[in-house]
Amino acid sequence: MNDSSWGAPPQAGYWGPADQGPVQGPVQGAVPAGPAYDAHNAQQTRPMPVVPDVPVHGGIQDDDRGAARPSGPLFHPDDPPQPYEAVLPRPYDMPQTSSFPGAASQNPEPMPDAPQPVPPAPQKKSAGRDLGAAIGVGVGLGVVIIASLFVVKAVFVGVVAVAVVVGLWELTKRLEERKGIRAPLVPLAVGGAAMVVAGYVRDAEGAWVAMALTALAVLVWRMTETPEGYLRDVTAGVFAAFYVPFLATFVAMMLSAEDGPFRVLTFLLLTVVSDTGAYAVGWRFGTHKLAPRISPGKTREGLVGAVAFAMVAGALCMQFLIDGGSWWQGLLLGLAVAASATLGDLGESMIKRDLGIKDMGTLLPGHGGIMDRLDSLLPTAPVVWLLMVLFVGSG
Repeated sequence: MNDSSWGAPPQAGYWGPADQGPVQGPVQGAVPAGPAYDAHNAQQTRPMPVVPDVPVHGGIQDDDRGAARPSGPLFHPDDPPQPYEAVLPRPYDMPQTSSFPGAASQNPEPMPDAPQPVPPAPQKKSAGRDLGAAIGVGVGLGVVIIASLFVVKAVFVGVVAVAVVVGLWELTKRLEERKGIRAPLVPLAVGGAAMVVAGYVRDAEGAWVAMALTALAVLVWRMTETPEGYLRDVTAGVFAAFYVPFLATFVAMMLSAEDGPFRVLTFLLLTVVSDTGAYAVGWRFGTHKLAPRISPGKTREGLVGAVAFAMVAGALCMQFLIDGGSWWQGLLLGLAVAASATLGDLGESMIKRDLGIKDMGTLLPGHGGIMDRLDSLLPTAPVVWLLMVLFVGSG
């Protein structure tokens, strides 16, 4: 190999022996050489200095020194001295690094005996929530509801009123946290509980009067604060009054009938079965998204499961639980429940997506908050009440 290929002539004491014997003094532009090289005492010449593999200034060429500094393999100090050509790496042995201008980056192949990366094991499809906690909480709620429903009707009305107040608290709290909307909770809670009781005692007429008085109370209560955001806050308050307590009054109105407990039980069973069918079928077979921009977890296959499960349950309930009911009425009722429950679930998902939250609360482990359980029940209540009145009368 020709030394001139590195951009500088051989220098005494570093690059190797010179043709004219010892060279006196340093050469301009070269690295200081130290003692001159003596050809007659070549055996006592010290080994070549150790040159690090990584250039000091981050590249193959030191721009501020004006001389090439090769990067070559290190050798042990005890090894016998070797000619410069044997120590200096050959051009084609130079590593191709990104610090070489214009050099192509190459990924070295792994050693044959190097451990190969193990691909991750395929994960099982997850249900997306704590099923144990969800089932436990669901069973507990079911026991409380059934016991209050068939023991004393008034106790069940109280359970509905408590659920309404907690749901209003969750909704107004999230609106204030995420959007800065201060819907007045006190008139909403008092008016919402009164609305449920009025629906049970005075049917639809009492529910509408209580709804109007609650909206008026929201308008007056908000006047005690600053005018900024008044329209925004009262609008949210009226919406909350309609969305939670007013829709819940239809459950109390179903209960007021002579066979009211069985009507409410049918309403609850169909809604729960619809949700269960959608969840089970969608989790196992769901591949086509139903509304990916609103709720990415819902699928068209899940909707089919909800309709099938609800129609079967509706036919059984109308045939065996409702006086004067027929199985074909149950099929229509189940279809309507599946549609309204799905729309209600999507509606609350739209609200939560706008608020940027996953759940309305954390009160129910495995379920979220009370509003996360009422999302499909609330819009389904007026649908079931209306179809019951059309099929078998108001009772």
